[in-house]
Amino acid sequence: MGIDVNIDPGVFNSVYVPELENFARTQICFGGSASGKSVFKAQQCVIDLMRGGRNYLVCRQVGSTVRKSVFAEIKKVIFEFGVESLFPEINKSAGVITCSNGYQALFTGLDDAEKIKSITPAKGVISDIWVEEYTECDKRTIQALYKRQRGGSDQTKKRLHMTFNPILQSHWIYKEYFAGIGWAEDQKEYRSEDLTIVKTTYKDNQFLTPGDIDDLENESDKYFYDVYTLGNWGVLGKVIFTNWTVQDLSGMRDQFVNHRNGLDFGYSSDPAAAWISHYDKMRKTIYIYDELYEKGLTNDLLANELVERIPGQRVVCDSADPKSIAELRQHGVHAVGAKKGPGSILHGIQWLQQQTIIIDKSCVKAQSEFRSYKWAEDRSGEPVSPAKPVGTMDHIIDAGRYAHEEDMKENRVQTKASVRNYIMDAPKKKEVIPW
Repeated sequence: MGIDVNIDPGVFNSVYVPELENFARTQICFGGSASGKSVFKAQQCVIDLMRGGRNYLVCRQVGSTVRKSVFAEIKKVIFEFGVESLFPEINKSAGVITCSNGYQALFTGLDDAEKIKSITPAKGVISDIWVEEYTECDKRTIQALYKRQRGGSDQTKKRLHMTFNPILQSHWIYKEYFAGIGWAEDQKEYRSEDLTIVKTTYKDNQFLTPGDIDDLENESDKYFYDVYTLGNWGVLGKVIFTNWTVQDLSGMRDQFVNHRNGLDFGYSSDPAAAWISHYDKMRKTIYIYDELYEKGLTNDLLANELVERIPGQRVVCDSADPKSIAELRQHGVHAVGAKKGPGSILHGIQWLQQQTIIIDKSCVKAQSEFRSYKWAEDRSGEPVSPAKPVGTMDHIIDAGRYAHEEDMKENRVQTKASVRNYIMDAPKKKEVIPW
């Protein structure tokens, strides 16, 4: 049974309003940063639940990130619409939001295949699946999601919704959905009976502040300007790391005893990011088996996260924030400050390039940073001088430099004379990405 509610049209960005009546099987909403695409999908989910007849499965690749992102976004929309009385169950721990008509939004991570199989709404079937940060997912996982929508009435059209930034044109998503239709860089939408693609940028979001707009328009690096400002599919220049692979390390964690942990502080605009690894010094191999990457954590909450992940273990933190280090210690974290020093960034990059780096498949933020960490270029694509890395997607990598600071001392080099080599000499191993 549907619920009639009057919602102010002013709460929507107008570019998305037609999508409220879109019933194509696959719906892609992608583009630049701060374009409002995730907010709209949350609005659409709430409206569909109130209309009745549709249940949502809302996903991200890693389960621990779901409740802190898309669950919070949908809950926020419910309260902004002023319809909280129509949602008697908003249960974050269970990952369930239930409308008074019985239809539900269910939340899960795609890293637990068995759990996905067991998820069933209280009423009806799962008609809609929304995957946020779709570029974190592999192709097999999405194929399994399609199968998850079997059953129910033919009258209820099944839909798969995807939201993401177009990080790399070499991504399987581009090949699967964009290449075959001849997608043009300046194209805004594509529509067929089975597939809808809508591209948006910050210019489509009426709710941004002047400061938000300035940050996007003044981005100096070509790759980040193309992807996050213009919403175009990314083509990377000279990436810094090619010496990494992705594996399932879940069966090896009991063997990891030579811990190396680092922390880069963040709160509002940047996340707090932790690199959690084991170092096989003999084989010069780093195993990144866990990560933390979250905004809005006060130091007591950050400490709780670290104590849960690395109880009693040493974590080397950015020494630029001694007050936060002291507060972490008060909350039971064995926190110490990094020494850093002149040339430490470039030296740290070179040292990491000389290792074999294996990243657990669950550490999607570490994968994302290693995939896009590159040497800075100007808007024309030329390397800046003196050479330096782009300081945007580097929070976990910075934490990694802190984590291995003592290991680097054993192989100290003169960074000034070697800067050019950092760019020219890449390790021989090639990146292996699971898509």
